[in-house]
Order: sequence, then C-alpha cells, then structure tokens
Amino acid sequence: MEERNQAVQQGRAEELIWLLEHPALYTAGTSADPAELLTSHFPVYETGRGGRYTYHGPGQRVGYLMLNLNKRGRDVRHFVHSLEAWLIDTLGDLGITAWRAEGRVGIWTRNLIGEEAKIGAIGIRVRKWVTMHGFAVNIDPDLSHFGGIVPCGIAEYPVTSMADLGLDISMQQFDAALQTRCDGFLRTLQQ
Repeated sequence: MEERNQAVQQGRAEELIWLLEHPALYTAGTSADPAELLTSHFPVYETGRGGRYTYHGPGQRVGYLMLNLNKRGRDVRHFVHSLEAWLIDTLGDLGITAWRAEGRVGIWTRNLIGEEAKIGAIGIRVRKWVTMHGFAVNIDPDLSHFGGIVPCGIAEYPVTSMADLGLDISMQQFDAALQTRCDGFLRTLQQ
C-alpha cells in the first residue's frame, strides 16, 4: 500500500481500490490506547491510519483506497463523508438502513434487539494528498473476535454484521453492490 501510494503521488501508477479479506488480526491506528487492547489472541499490527483498535478477519470486507485527492479536491473531510455515503448507500441497496452517528466514527445500524450497533469501520491516512487504508464492513465475521478490543474506542455500543441481522449476503454480493455505487462515489469526490 505504501509503495502504491507513492507511485500514485508520482504519477507512475493509477488510483486503485483494493477489496480484500484479512486473517484474524487487530490493527492499531495512530490514536490507539493500549488500555483498549483487552487480549492478545490475535496478532496486533500498528498502522499509520487514523483511529484506534480495529479487528479484521474472515467474513469482513476490507477496502483500501489509494485515490489522488490532488485530482479530486484537497478536502479530507469531504473524502471521509463521501466514503461513508458510499457505504451507507451500498448497505441500503442490500436492505440495511445505516447512518453516520454524530461524534462516533463508523457506519451504524440497529441490531435485532433494536440497539444501535456498528456494522462498518473507517480509518484513513492521507499522504501528499493520496489516500491510504479505508473501510471494513462486517458481512459474516465471528463477532466474538471483537471482544479482544474496545472497537474504535467505543465501548458503549455493540458491533453487528449482516449475518447477525439475519441476512444471507455473500461477499460477492456485497462487492457487486459496492461496484454499482463506485462511480457515484468517485463523482462526489469531484464536487
């Protein structure tokens, strides 16, 4: 990712959005508080992205975005807002009502018992106006794995997934829904 970011900065490579699935691990953002790492069941990787501790693992779609904001307007807040909207709209296409929550990072919905719950995380870094890192959306991960951290530093709310909501949505279906909305997301960055 670092190499691609630098290549995009220098005009040697095109922008890129990577979709992947990690093995079980925790990542620590630049604001990670060691007290929020509750157990070390999985490897912990320090990253240069913003945010605190996050879990990544099987059943979770991770998206890394290497986009040149020099071409798309140098506005990090607009980039994050547009990224959130892309994910919220994609989830809506799949029948999930989701939203931003004032003062809380991530993408939120209601779980089956009506609690607000986090279904997606966002953590980015911008270097010389080229973005890195991105998002994670819970399709069908083992939600107990989030118990080893205080996800994104927010202890008051649970984490949920599409499967936890009773939805049978495959990774491929989610990817297709993301792709359908991708051009609109990229267009909003031009505004």
